[in-house]
Amino acid sequence: MENSKKIQLGLLALVAILLGLNLTGAFDGLMGKSSDEASVRNDARANVTSGTATAPAPAANNAAPTAAPAVEVPTGPTTTIEFKEKEFDFGTIDEGEKVSHKYEFTNTGSEPLIIKDAKGSCGCTVPSWPKDPVAPGATGEMLVEFNSKGKTGSQNKRVTITANTNPGQTFINIKGEVNKSETAAAPVQ
Repeated sequence: MENSKKIQLGLLALVAILLGLNLTGAFDGLMGKSSDEASVRNDARANVTSGTATAPAPAANNAAPTAAPAVEVPTGPTTTIEFKEKEFDFGTIDEGEKVSHKYEFTNTGSEPLIIKDAKGSCGCTVPSWPKDPVAPGATGEMLVEFNSKGKTGSQNKRVTITANTNPGQTFINIKGEVNKSETAAAPVQ
């Protein structure tokens, strides 16, 4: 009779251990359940124990697709960037002329600065930047060229720089006035 009590206590302890594993989600991997199913179940379990009456979130494979982020910011340690000037006014030029300006910047953080991308607000504004990491405390230059072909009037173009900075994007501007060219204004005979 004493052996049967030991067996009953052993089985009871085993059930308690399995129940504990199931409640913590550690048992899911052994049973072949996905982490999404476990997450939904754990969310529902948390709602029951907290007394809230919210529905569990749908599993990821049932969720509506989300748009990919517009810009992929580099991951890892972040740093800071400081531009000597963030805006350059090229003054007045004639349509068809190209102007360029070098924007000097400093890596003011404690990690190497990695510029992943730089894009102009339109195809007429083309930036070029250092492809190698910029050491902490070091300076670098970003060259921005504006092509006024087909552009007239007041111009204000933005360059978006994506780097391992916080925030992940920095902006610089190039602006000025573009006069209509004489050849474009002349009537065709």
